[in-house]
Amino acid sequence: MPIPSLKDQFAALIAAPSVSCTQAHWDQTNRPVIELLAGWLGDLGFACEVQEITPGKFNLLASYGSGPGGLVLAGHSDTVPFDAELWTAEPLQLREADDRWYGLGVCDMKGFFALIIEAVLPLLDQPFRQPLLILATCDEESSMSGARALADAGRPLGRAAVIGEPTGLRPVRLHKGIMMEGIEIHGQSGHSSNPAYGHSALEAMHDVMGELITLRREWQGIYNNPLFDVPKPTLNLGCIHGGDNPNRICGQCSLEYDLRPLPGMDPAQLREAIAGRLRPVAEKHQVKIDLAPLFPSVPAFDQGADSELVKLAERLTGHVAEAVAFATEAPYLQQLGCETLVLGPGDIACAHQPDEYLDLDRIEPTVRLLRGMIEHYCLQPGRG
Repeated sequence: MPIPSLKDQFAALIAAPSVSCTQAHWDQTNRPVIELLAGWLGDLGFACEVQEITPGKFNLLASYGSGPGGLVLAGHSDTVPFDAELWTAEPLQLREADDRWYGLGVCDMKGFFALIIEAVLPLLDQPFRQPLLILATCDEESSMSGARALADAGRPLGRAAVIGEPTGLRPVRLHKGIMMEGIEIHGQSGHSSNPAYGHSALEAMHDVMGELITLRREWQGIYNNPLFDVPKPTLNLGCIHGGDNPNRICGQCSLEYDLRPLPGMDPAQLREAIAGRLRPVAEKHQVKIDLAPLFPSVPAFDQGADSELVKLAERLTGHVAEAVAFATEAPYLQQLGCETLVLGPGDIACAHQPDEYLDLDRIEPTVRLLRGMIEHYCLQPGRG
C-alpha cells in the first residue's frame, strides 16, 4: 500500500486523538496513533512490535535492519488536553496558514514521526549495516509510563537515541528533573477558644514551609549550572489546603510542591533531606507528617559534551548543544545504554498552547538532519 504524503501523514496523526491526562475524563487511549504508525512502517518493511503498557496505552518499537548498535529515533504519541474554544480552528484538523501547519501535536510531537518516515524513505534500498529503531511511547505528558516501562525492562535499544521534542532544531544535552511531592499533616482539631484543645496542622505547616524555603536557599547556594537559563534548582510551593472553619483548630493541612533538581542532584537524597528537616517540626507541634510523591520523579538528564552523538548533532545543526528547563524521556533511554539527545523541529513556546504550530521552513532541515543521522549510525557505522 502506498505511504501517504508527508502532509497527509501529519493530518492523519493530528486527527487521531491521544490525550494523556491525570484527569480520567480527559484521558484517552493512544491506540489510533500506534496503529497508524505500525501500518505505515510495516508497509515499508519495518518489524513492528506493539506492547500494551497499561490498559489502552501502548508503545511501538519498529526496527529496520538488525544487529547490535544502531540509532533510535523516539517520541511520544500522546498530547496534552486542549481548550477547543481557544483555538482558531478545529485542534484535531491540520490547517495550513502563515507558512505554518497548525494542529494539536504538530509540534509536540506526533508530527516528528512523519518527518522520520520522510527522511528514511529514499534510504530503504540501501543496506542497513546497523538497525534503525523508531520508538513511539505512551503517556509522556502525564506519568511517562511508556518510557519507564522500557527502562524497567532493561532491554538494550541502540547505541544512540534522538528524541524529537521541540527544541527549535538546536541540540539539547541537559535538562532538569521533576519532583512533584505532597505533604500531609494530621493534627488534632478542637475549639479555637483554647489552643490546648488541639494541635494545629496549619501552624505546623507554617513551619514546614519555612523549612522548605530554607532548604531551597541552601541548595541554591550549593548547586549551580550556568548552562541553564535558571542556573539553580527551584522549589515552588504550588497549592495548600487545610482547615474547615475559623473557630476550629485546624486538624488537617496538605501542601503540594514542585522541585526541579539539576543534574547531579539525586531525588532520593533530596526527599531524605526534606524528611530529616520535618521530623523536629512534627515533634514540636505534636502532629503526624506524611510525605509522598504525587508522581514518580523524572531524573535530571546530562549527556556528555564530548560524546559522539552530541558532536554529530552539533556538526549537522551548526549549534552547540544546550540545556533546557523542561523534562523529557531522555534519562530513561540513557539508562538503556544509549547516548541520548533531545532535538526536534518545533518550538517549546507554542507547545501546550492553543494554535500549536510547526513552521514549514523547519521541515526540510529536519529531514536532512535525520537523514544524516541515519546514514551515520545505520548505513556507515564506524566512520566517525
